[in-house]
Amino acid sequence: MVLLPTDRMDSLFSPRCVWVNGPIIVGAGPSGLAVGASLREQGVPFVVLEREDCIASLWQKRTYDRLKLHLPKQFCELPRMPFPADYPEYPTRRQFIEYLENYAATFDVKPEFGSTVQSTRYDETSGLWRVHSSSAGAGEMEYIGRWLVVATGENAENVVPDIPGLAGFAGKVTHVSDYKSGASYKGQSVLVVGCGNSGMEVSLDLCDHGALPSMVVRDAVHVLPREVCGRSTFELATMLMAWFPLWFVDKIMVFFSWLILGNLAGFGIRRPAIGPLTLKNKYGRTPVLDTGAMAKIRSGEITVVPGVARFTKNSAELTDGTALEIDAVVMATGYKSNVPQWLQTKDGFFGKDGYPTTAFPNGWKGQSGLYSVGFTRRGLSGASADAVRIAKDLGYVWREETKTTKRAAGACHRRCISVIF
Repeated sequence: MVLLPTDRMDSLFSPRCVWVNGPIIVGAGPSGLAVGASLREQGVPFVVLEREDCIASLWQKRTYDRLKLHLPKQFCELPRMPFPADYPEYPTRRQFIEYLENYAATFDVKPEFGSTVQSTRYDETSGLWRVHSSSAGAGEMEYIGRWLVVATGENAENVVPDIPGLAGFAGKVTHVSDYKSGASYKGQSVLVVGCGNSGMEVSLDLCDHGALPSMVVRDAVHVLPREVCGRSTFELATMLMAWFPLWFVDKIMVFFSWLILGNLAGFGIRRPAIGPLTLKNKYGRTPVLDTGAMAKIRSGEITVVPGVARFTKNSAELTDGTALEIDAVVMATGYKSNVPQWLQTKDGFFGKDGYPTTAFPNGWKGQSGLYSVGFTRRGLSGASADAVRIAKDLGYVWREETKTTKRAAGACHRRCISVIF
């Protein structure tokens, strides 16, 4: 319990303030839901603030129709709840959304929807976090509590590179977050800027719908088969890392890629000098898991092109000096964290890129009751692991404080009795 002078209490608890008797969780994606569910099992109260009108808004509003989980479902489960047994190994977008909705209902996680966090700061005088938010219904609000859990994740905001001439391009320009299906692009020449998992799958989807996609591959990238001999490549790598060093497993992964997908250099795809797992661990660059795009590249149905130097009204001028006539552009250029836009801290727990400065698995806890979840660059499994750690830590603190409060109340009660009698 924090005791404050009367004037301090008045300034803290204005009519538009809400005291949260537990952690304030910002974000109702899979990470925020995982923390909420884990806290529920610990008996710790909480509030979840979500700027959109639904849980997992990235999955519900900013993903394409054909999307499936890239990893087998057992690696994507949230704490305490497996996927239904009848789900396929790689659940669809709709199935994953249903899983999350059932998860939230099972653990009674009910976010405050439409609450956009504008700013958050730690009040050193009171030892409390002050979270200023706004919503269409409630207007300006301030949530006050001892603990803050940042769960807005790695994909909060779109990344759109500043390419010369893009504003003057006459065709349709779409970020992958707004792309749903290639059906509306039938017969069009479409430039897909980006060659990550989204860029590869969007190019494949465009091809399947009768469009003519060209995919920009500017930098070296690892492309791995999604499965090796019927087993998930990720699962195989996980098993091998239990027995062999990382550098050796990297070599095995590259060998399988060469064996199954062939030499990709002839198609304009260069491999990085650093192995795929090392690259992921050190720099967060996820290897591409091929779901069929490479076959279309080999057949010439998807054209690989180098970087874009500039756009003109109807074309893209490439870095090799050639010009490509195009009708539309899809920016598969990824996302970024938005934490620096709203979180004000002085301890350096979050860097300028919006990620914890401490590497996994120790980046889940900061100072003064600050926690983070969903920033591990290890997908849903990393978020789940951090959620469990946070809930256990807060659960312990909560129980200890509850014991202290009860002891204090008991002592007060005994003193009162002695005075009365």
